[in-house]
Order: sequence, then structure tokens, then C-alpha cells
Amino acid sequence: MQFQPMYDNDELFLPKIELHMTSNQSIGIITDLKRKQFLMNQLMDHSHYYLFRAGQNEYMRLTVEELLTFLINVTERNERVASLIDYFALKEERKVKIKDLSSSKRMYVTLLRVFFAHQPTLVLEEPYFYLEEQDRRQLKRILDDLSEEKQILILTSNLEDAMISCDAIYRLNDSGFHPLDIRDSDGDKQEVQEQDQVNITLQKISTKRKDKVILFNPPEIDYIESINGSILVHVSGEHYDCALTLTELEQRLLNFGFFRCHRSYIVNLQKVREIITWTKNSYSLRLNTGKDDVVPLSRSKLQELKALLNI
Repeated sequence: MQFQPMYDNDELFLPKIELHMTSNQSIGIITDLKRKQFLMNQLMDHSHYYLFRAGQNEYMRLTVEELLTFLINVTERNERVASLIDYFALKEERKVKIKDLSSSKRMYVTLLRVFFAHQPTLVLEEPYFYLEEQDRRQLKRILDDLSEEKQILILTSNLEDAMISCDAIYRLNDSGFHPLDIRDSDGDKQEVQEQDQVNITLQKISTKRKDKVILFNPPEIDYIESINGSILVHVSGEHYDCALTLTELEQRLLNFGFFRCHRSYIVNLQKVREIITWTKNSYSLRLNTGKDDVVPLSRSKLQELKALLNI
């Protein structure tokens, strides 16, 4: 697997990378959102790579059983639906529509598409990030089974997530592309511990409603706004008060696909469906939240967003 170098403002942003992947091997690359997207984009036209992008959606109106039936038929597999439902541990959810599943279970079901991929190499962006512990364990079991026949590349910003399934881990940042020896090096073990401490802060956003403290995983959040001196975190059509400032939230969510689209708004880019142009100086973002939410996009942020999305 090879990636060509890329430059940003005449500076090397992505070095030339050659990964010598063997069968039965899973490799992880730890990097930021922008570099993940550049890596994925370079693989788009290669027929022997199956790409799974973070936040990918599923057919919401189908039940779990109907989706698996569809995937079996479209990929011409020989498995029976009942046996796959047992294998995927989805007996209780088999008659449930995708839209009615929890956010973790919905993403887990969406990730099951990798099981049906015919390509010899699977490239997965943040496969574990959206999952709760039980679904993480189920996905790990499936990826471990798939790795007996396929090569797996995991792109993530989270060291802990890379360690779940990967035999070898690399870090890609401003310093270049280099391997991590996470098993033998005391320094790297300390790095893992430090990363774990950071994850405790980053993976939960604390909010309040009345007297209750409510914690959200970043993927659950649609957008965040500052209004009349209050910070409101919007999740599934509801909003919750947050004691953090927009600047603090921006820093905490930087590697989780969030973008400061306006001085008063931070948006989850995985939820953005459309860039709306009202006039040559007026823009908005329409979100795929089921509520048809629209948030403003500053003119000064437009080019930055386009570069980030590679459009």
C-alpha cells in the first residue's frame, strides 16, 4: 500500500508512505482528521481496497434482519440470515429498525458492511470511536476473524483504539511518519497512559439539565452554540447547558471531526449534509440530524472548510 506525498502551503503535509502489509496483519495509523481524509482520498480509486469512513450512515428504514438480507443478496454470499444474526450477536435487535437503535448499536450494524466486502484490504476510519464497550468487543471479535483472510488498516486519532486490534501502529504528524513500539518501550507505555488520561477528558462532554449532569460522547453531538452568554450542546433535537467555553470545547473536540464554523458555533462535520449559499457573502450548513437543523457558516471559514473536506 502506497501513499503519495502532499504539500500544504509549499510545506510537506503528507510524506510518501509505503506500507508492506502481509496477510493476517492489522496496521493502525494515528493521525489527525485532515491527514486521515487525505489518506482515504488517495485510496478511493483502488478496487482492492474497501473504505469505511467515520460516521457512515445506513438504511434507516430497514430492520437489522432486512439489512443483513439485503447485504447477503447484493454480495451473493451463501450465509443464512439467522446464522449471521447469531454471529453478530443481534438476536434482540433483529426486528428493530436501524433508526430506532442506539447510536452505538446503529454504528456497529453499519460497520458490519466490512464483513461482506470482497476486497482483500479493509481500510477503516475510526471504527471503534462511536461504539460503547459491548459493541467494541463484538467488532473486535469480527475484525480478528476477518484478519485471518484480509489485511486491515485502521486510521484513528486515538492510540487506545489503535491498540485494540492492530499488530503494528504508526504515528503520522508534523514530524513525519514513524512506528510506535507500544509493547516494549517504557516511554511508549507512558505515552499510552498519558493518552488514556486525555481520552477520559476528550471522550465525554459534560452538560447539565436541571440538577442532572449528563455526559455525551462527541459523535452524539450535532452542534454547539453560544447564545446570550450560555453554551448550549445540541443532541437529537434537545439542548443541554455546558460550563465550558466555545474555545475550550473547540480544543477538546479538534480531533473528533468538529469545526468552528462561526464565532458562535461549533459543528460536527459528520452531521453536515449541505453547504447552503444564500448570497456571495452568506452561507449556512444544513445538518443531517432528522431535524433539518441549519447553522451559520462564516465567510472567512468557507475556504478552510472546503480545504478540510477536500472540495
